[in-house]
Amino acid sequence: MEGILISRATGGSPDGHAYEYLRLELLADVELRALLPEFVRTCRDLGAFWSHIKPQLDRYEERRTYIRTAFAPVMDHLEGRNRVPSDAVVAEALASFDPEGVHAVWTKALARRTSDPEGAITVARTLVEAVCKHILNGLGISYGPKDDLPKLYGLVAGGLKLAPDQHRDVPIKAILGGAMSLVNGLGTLRNRFSDAHADEPPTEERLRVRPSPRHASLAVNVAGAVATFLVETYQERVKV
Repeated sequence: MEGILISRATGGSPDGHAYEYLRLELLADVELRALLPEFVRTCRDLGAFWSHIKPQLDRYEERRTYIRTAFAPVMDHLEGRNRVPSDAVVAEALASFDPEGVHAVWTKALARRTSDPEGAITVARTLVEAVCKHILNGLGISYGPKDDLPKLYGLVAGGLKLAPDQHRDVPIKAILGGAMSLVNGLGTLRNRFSDAHADEPPTEERLRVRPSPRHASLAVNVAGAVATFLVETYQERVKV
């Protein structure tokens, strides 16, 4: 597909039917759809793509670079880059829970860990928020439109009997308390990196903190672990 689009953008005569077929096949894959370039999701045929790229870039090399860069996340994913062993486990659990919503958020977070650390941290928090809201809806527990992540998680923990004070066993209380601390830390981490001093003029002593890929990887892995734990617990409760 990348080759077809590059050919169309650089004066070639590619097979439009092949593009349309490949596009439908890739969009049908929940995991890949979230990683595809935005122009693939919106341009149904090569004519639409030409109308998209022609006014943006004049030179052929600029168009090649633009297309290849846009395909980098899905290429990296297919080649197994930027993954950790837990990725497949988390993806499988989230896909079985809500393929159209939660799983799409997870794949976006994976794709951004190295290319956009700040964005990955934001998406990681969004992932846990999406899981919490989905579970609360399933449990019939109301929540406010402005409830933050710790509040949402607290409601879910109470509804699924995951709050530390709902258990007597010390190790279990410690694990559940740790999960709650991770969720609070995820929100704090995102705010620290993304919003630190946003409304204050930068000075030599107070500069905006920028996250690195390792910070993003931490946030995404924590979000994936917590989200999977919530999903599996909810599914187990529903069976009872």
